Amino acid sequence: MSRKDSLSKNIRKLRKECKLSQEELAKKVGITFSTLTKLESGVNKNPTLNTLCKIADVLGVSLDELVGRKLQNIEKMI
Repeated sequence: MSRKDSLSKNIRKLRKECKLSQEELAKKVGITFSTLTKLESGVNKNPTLNTLCKIADVLGVSLDELVGRKLQNIEKMI
């Protein structure tokens, strides 16, 4: 699974864990419902960093967690 596929699945999974509807998350993040559904379905594969930061903040996770990066993969790169 690519990192971009992980992003869409992670957003959906984390949103559900926070018991938020798509409408609620979109409103809290300050994006349209349409934008969020495109992110969750993988249609929008290049969201802005600002959007990703807002989503991560609302969902209470780091950007690394949101995009599916694992600490051990980062440590291998160092």
